[in-house]
Amino acid sequence: MKIDPNEISDFNQRNIGSHQSQWELLKLQLEKSNFDPADLVKRVSDYKTAVPSWALGAGGTRFGRFGIAGEPANLENKIEDVALLKDLSAGTNSISLHIPWDIPKDATYIKKFASERGIGFDAVNSNTFQDQSNQKHSYQFGSLCHTDQRVRDQAIAHNCEVIDWGESLGSKALTVWLADGTCFPGQANFRGQWERTLDSLKKIYAHLPKDWKVLVEYKPYEPNFYSTVIQDWGTALLLADALGDKAFCLVDLGHHLPHANIEQIVATLLMKGKLGGFHFNDSKYGDDDLTVGSINPYALFLIFYELRCGMDDCHEKNPDLAWMIDASHNLKDPLEDLLQSLEAIKIAYAKALLVDKEALEFARNENDVTLGQEILQNAYLLDVRPLLREARLSEGAAIDPIDLYRERGVRAALTLERGVASVATGL
Repeated sequence: MKIDPNEISDFNQRNIGSHQSQWELLKLQLEKSNFDPADLVKRVSDYKTAVPSWALGAGGTRFGRFGIAGEPANLENKIEDVALLKDLSAGTNSISLHIPWDIPKDATYIKKFASERGIGFDAVNSNTFQDQSNQKHSYQFGSLCHTDQRVRDQAIAHNCEVIDWGESLGSKALTVWLADGTCFPGQANFRGQWERTLDSLKKIYAHLPKDWKVLVEYKPYEPNFYSTVIQDWGTALLLADALGDKAFCLVDLGHHLPHANIEQIVATLLMKGKLGGFHFNDSKYGDDDLTVGSINPYALFLIFYELRCGMDDCHEKNPDLAWMIDASHNLKDPLEDLLQSLEAIKIAYAKALLVDKEALEFARNENDVTLGQEILQNAYLLDVRPLLREARLSEGAAIDPIDLYRERGVRAALTLERGVASVATGL
């Protein structure tokens, strides 16, 4: 389904009253602090986050999955849902596919189908953490690290196939996340696993087109609970350095042990010119994949400040980052959850833009700890939602995306169109 732009315009006209007064007040505050409101609106508007294909349906856990009516049953449905999110929030304009869940029957047709809806293709993701029905060799004991060369060759061939599909759709990056690891002491040789993984990645790297990147993702545990081959950012950085200039690290918010200082990790990888992508979610205990900003929005803000510094500094060697939401929706309507996440990401980004960098560096150089904290918290505590609404209005999106989503009865319309029993491919 598609929401007519006139519907969005009518909705905005009916709900713009309180926004105008709030925006005028915020503009005065911004101008008093020597910020250009028009420039901030443009920067917030320009910032987009990709939506993963697998987040558009109900998620699940190791114990079960509770479906939701009207899930996208095919790739076209998924693209239509991302276009809905774009039209409502202006927070995204691209989809990230997972192969083999999202293999297009006709890549030329799918690329045109997406383009007509204003959607492009972000990084493509390989899958060697599941066995597929037609798969010859099992990944039960690893993929790129497996002791059996036949298994490694199968996993390498799959990643090369994913690159080929991505190239046909206009993607420019491959994300590699490995479940490879062990659950018990004595199960595997750590050094042997790492060396085999590097050798496999080198063969995948050799298949990359000239203008592509490979993003090496890390995770400390799950589904393996004793060791993971790429368990942290340092290991990912070692692999990226060994691979070459087109290899970078990918940071997923949930892929850290509790209380990890992720903003410091981000700053270090930016300093090394090796941060290639960022996956957004939130967590209380581990890799919970909860709605972005729902648990610890201040931590997200601090991370975004480091990201903003890296994006602003022209001397950085980093390429443009691949931004993506990576969440699982077990209780909420997935589209509502994604709208909340897109909002939370832009809130954190906007607040990071409002940090007075010169004043903060002065406080740091003077070792004025109190002033440094005050500068950060003053930016964080400012309500920037009027700025986000103004940015959406400038792009023809909804002043309040979730309100319009519910008023329009989008989920009911999707259920009528796709049926109660439609199931999203993938998770």
